[in-house]
Amino acid sequence: MTTALPGDTLKAKLDAQLDRYSEDSRVRIHRAISWLRRAQAEPQDPDAGFIFLWIAFNAAFASEFGFEESQRNQLRAFVATLVGLDGTRRLHECLFRQFTGPIRTLIDNRFVYEPYWRALRDHDASERWQSQFASSKQRATKAVLDGDTASVLAIVFDRLYVLRNQLVHGGATWNSKVNRAQVRDGVSLMGSLVPIVIDLMLDHPEAGFGNIAYPVVPVR
Repeated sequence: MTTALPGDTLKAKLDAQLDRYSEDSRVRIHRAISWLRRAQAEPQDPDAGFIFLWIAFNAAFASEFGFEESQRNQLRAFVATLVGLDGTRRLHECLFRQFTGPIRTLIDNRFVYEPYWRALRDHDASERWQSQFASSKQRATKAVLDGDTASVLAIVFDRLYVLRNQLVHGGATWNSKVNRAQVRDGVSLMGSLVPIVIDLMLDHPEAGFGNIAYPVVPVR
């Protein structure tokens, strides 16, 4: 698994400037880096690597309890904030120089499209999901062609959120031979994007990113 920045480098950067951050920001970034470093220790296990990378990402953006949909909305708002902070367009370069192929693969993959699974669960034979999927792919392709970083990131993370649910909720077999493409692409994408996300947060302590959901509670 290749990454833009090693977790150890990000940890040293945090430690060198702790006084720049609020307590919540310091803990948020510290937790994200800890899980990134754990993910980077799993180059031979893509399932574990993806799960650890998602935990790192979740540590970076989550700020309150909520239902799945509110968390997705929170994620989209976080992505929009990051793109606004990314003056040198590092996220854009990562997406459009390194990963146009994997992004297109994710866009075309019905197994990481939530309405497909909902139709299966509900025994919906209307095939409405297919028209929704076609429209979704059209919007996603336009965002890619337009170089719309925020929209492409939101689409990518939305698809990867479905993969996250499959793995975390036991909807997939560890090291399965089925549907390996999305796990492999997910690890590659997250392995490059998450370090950039954390580094942007380190570079912008003024952004805050809200209160953490699970603050450190002193033991008495």
